[in-house]
Amino acid sequence: MIALVFLTCQFSEPSECVERELIFYDVTLMTCLTGAQPVLAQWAGEHPDWQIANWKCRMVQTAETDT
Repeated sequence: MIALVFLTCQFSEPSECVERELIFYDVTLMTCLTGAQPVLAQWAGEHPDWQIANWKCRMVQTAETDT
């Protein structure tokens, strides 16, 4: 599993930031890295009060999802 992890901050309150993640089950790390921008653009379009400050892709260990 791969997680697209991104930090979002409110436009009206830039110091209020939230880390979010989207989990992908059928992609590689490279696919996440090369395909993240359209996914993030869609998310940003659906959440106009938030801006994406940064993002990364990372492997998810199965123990992290079992809790």
